Order: sequence, then C-alpha cells, then structure tokens
Amino acid sequence: MKLVVKDIDVKGILTKSNLPVSDYSVNPYLGCEHSCKYCYASFMKRFSNHTEPWGEFVDVKHWPEIKKPEKYAGKELFIGSVTDPYQPLEEKCGRTRTLLEQMQGSGCKISIATKSDLILRDLDLIKSFPDARVSWSINTLDENFQKDMDNAVSIERRLNAMKEFYNAGVRTTCFISPIFPGITDVPAIIHRAKEQCNLVWLENLNLRGGYKTVIMDYIADKYLHLMPLYEAIYNNKDRSYWASLDEEMKRFTAEEGLIYVRNDDSMQRPFDEPPIVVNYFFHEEIIPSAKKKGK
Repeated sequence: MKLVVKDIDVKGILTKSNLPVSDYSVNPYLGCEHSCKYCYASFMKRFSNHTEPWGEFVDVKHWPEIKKPEKYAGKELFIGSVTDPYQPLEEKCGRTRTLLEQMQGSGCKISIATKSDLILRDLDLIKSFPDARVSWSINTLDENFQKDMDNAVSIERRLNAMKEFYNAGVRTTCFISPIFPGITDVPAIIHRAKEQCNLVWLENLNLRGGYKTVIMDYIADKYLHLMPLYEAIYNNKDRSYWASLDEEMKRFTAEEGLIYVRNDDSMQRPFDEPPIVVNYFFHEEIIPSAKKKGK
C-alpha cells in the first residue's frame, strides 16, 4: 500500500467541541496511516475528496498563525479526536509540534490521544502546558493481535512512552479501547499499566458502519469460537457481556485498591493515587447527556 499524502490549507485548526472532556478539538491531519481496522473516525472520509480507503490517505493541514492564543487560557484542547497527531508523518511534517509551539504560554490546557511513542520528542514542550494529559490506546498485550488491528508502534513501545511521561510528572491515561469481547484481557492490562498512569479508561468495542463487516469477518476467521458471543452483542444487541464485565471490574478494582467510577464521573475527581478506573462502556449515552448539560 502506498500512502497518498496531500498538503491542504485550512482556515483554522481549533474547532469548538461537543465532547464532555474538552472545549476545542484539534486535528493537525485528516486521515491516519495507522489504519486501525476498528477506526470510529473513518466517517471523516466523507469530508475529504479522497477515493482511497480510510487509512490509505492523509491530508497534512496548514493553517494561519493562531492570533491571540492567550484568549484560550483555561480552555481545554483535545488534540487527536479523529486522527493520531503523532502518526509517522508527524516526524517529517511536524504539524502537531507547530500547534504546540503556537499555543505554548497561552495558558490553555491540552489533552493528547495517541498510539505512538514519537510524542516523546515533544515531552519538554508538552510539560510546559498546565495540567497536560496524554493517553495511549492499549487494548491488548498480545503483539500479534495488535499487528492484526493497526499499523501503529508496538504495545511495549506505547507502555514505555507512557512510563517516561508519568515519570516526568505529566498526567497519563491508559485507554483500554476498544475492548474486544473474549480477547481483551482488561485486568492484565491494568496490572501492567497501573504503576505508570493516573487514569484508566475502559471503552467497549462499538461496531457500526463499514468496519462492522471487517471485524465480524476477522472474528469468524481468527476466533471462530467467539462468533456466538459477537452475534449476541452486535447483531442481537445483548448487553449482558458488558454488564458482567462491569461487575468483574468492580470486584477486581476493589481487590487491587483502585477507584472505580462510571462514565464521565471521573471528570469531577482529581488525579490521585491510586489511579482511577473508569467504565466508559456505553459512551454513546454520554454525548447526548453532555449536550443537555450544556443547554
């Protein structure tokens, strides 16, 4: 596969966000070369002029210099809501770093989501922002499964990057997402990450759009014994698996001495020790709730 890369000019890079975790969404790229099989952001293709499949093109955004960045003081910027801001192209193009340099000293808060360790390049820059947070998506400790699912760096490299940020005093999140029923070992991942993160988010695998068929075909091919479970969850809308996992997490976190909360309750809590574990299984219910709160 040859990646199609284009430079595009955009009027601005900060977009007001409907997400409950941020005031603005920031995506320095359109598209992502990590090409995750389960990518929820694939809907973004319709906003491009590309005919290539999602994951095979990236538009590199160029925006005018941000005027008066200080007006964003105290606002939360979520960098990477529909792209990975540290996908491999960032090493050459540096658009995420440009954004950080333009906003440095403005007083804004930043939250960054990635699957990469390239972010280590910008550790000192990110540390200069108040209450900076960085999350890494880790939904398996099985490197073979990871390679089946995405083209990002290995799980071990993600965990090592998380540890370096944590040791540097930056708030870190282990985002166990998406949880594949019968495949993702949630307790094992928490055991591995709990000494180097402030927060653990748990998010269920949602199958919709074109990638539902891709994932279901993959399960049928590689995990045939799990097909009845996936049929129940994704064709018959049976939520009992997530309810039972919720109960398991309540027991597990109690045994581990961890704090366990539901959905966006974590936004009301400080980042204390031990890390907070957040059940975000039914996140599709959170966005409408957040919008009602904002009225």
